[in-house]
Amino acid sequence: MPSTLPQTPDQDFDAQSIRDALRDAIVDRRLAPGTKLTEGDVGTLFKVSRTLVRAALQALSYEGLVTVEKNRGAFVASPSPEESRQIFATRKLIEPGIVMEACRLIAPSQIQLLRQLLLEEGRLTGERGPTARRAEIKASGDFHLTIAQIAGNAILLRFMEELVARSSLAIAVYGQSVVSSCGHSEHQAIVDALERRDAGAAAALMVHHIDHIEADLDLRERDPTDLKNALGALV
Repeated sequence: MPSTLPQTPDQDFDAQSIRDALRDAIVDRRLAPGTKLTEGDVGTLFKVSRTLVRAALQALSYEGLVTVEKNRGAFVASPSPEESRQIFATRKLIEPGIVMEACRLIAPSQIQLLRQLLLEEGRLTGERGPTARRAEIKASGDFHLTIAQIAGNAILLRFMEELVARSSLAIAVYGQSVVSSCGHSEHQAIVDALERRDAGAAAALMVHHIDHIEADLDLRERDPTDLKNALGALV
């Protein structure tokens, strides 16, 4: 597990900075759902006490990014199909309002910022490999968070940070193709609507866009697999 995180320079870490580093690794999918986060390993990596690690893991558990199990430890969360549906249902409830408020407040310099993000996202879309894929997913999340920043509501921004992070986990577990990383052309259409200050169109495009992401997730409920049946052709 520690090797999936960036090497840390010699500096003092508190619970918040440890939480931020782990959170970034989870959102970027460098730490996969189900990965065990032992206090000892994380403490050794950051050169801190288990007490600080425990506080960081607890903070991540409040966000739904880490699951803490009694007598087993902490693990990167693996959302259920129903939880994943609820995550995207929540996004469809609040992101249209966010983009409508951004439409009212957005400045030309912020349109330019969004278009710069689209250029980087487009460059990453054309690349291949797990590193580029993770970077593309992060760029897609940053696009949604930037719109939330433009809307100017700090409480909603914090909520969006959690939703985007938990969406990334759902995509990691249930995503079937590159579509789930966020459609680049759909982002462009949203920015065009923001530039026109067409709040109704921006909201409708956002709902369609989130529907598109969710549609690429395989959220079918599955019964536990019988080991003999699963491996019968192999053994």
